[in-house]
Amino acid sequence: MSSEHVRQLKPFLSVFFVIATLFSIVFLKMEERRMSYVVLKNTREFKKNKEMKKQKEIQLAKLTRPQLVETVATKKLTLKRATQAQIIHLNPSVSLSYLNKEGRP
Repeated sequence: MSSEHVRQLKPFLSVFFVIATLFSIVFLKMEERRMSYVVLKNTREFKKNKEMKKQKEIQLAKLTRPQLVETVATKKLTLKRATQAQIIHLNPSVSLSYLNKEGRP
């Protein structure tokens, strides 16, 4: 290539460079806008899921109240309330010390 050909191509190359730069800027701006919409959508979904989790925790707390559990046990499962004579209290330290004394020769 001679210097004359290079001189003739310089205006086209400079215009091509400017147009390519402008297209890149537009493309990057469009991608930035698209990503901001994705972030907005994910933020809304996160807040919705967080609220659902909160509601389910409240629902679980309501369902596991001792009074409700007792009512379900007596009415649906036909269980009876334990009397004082049926409750056995185990103290692990007393039981272990008793077993150690009995286990010695």
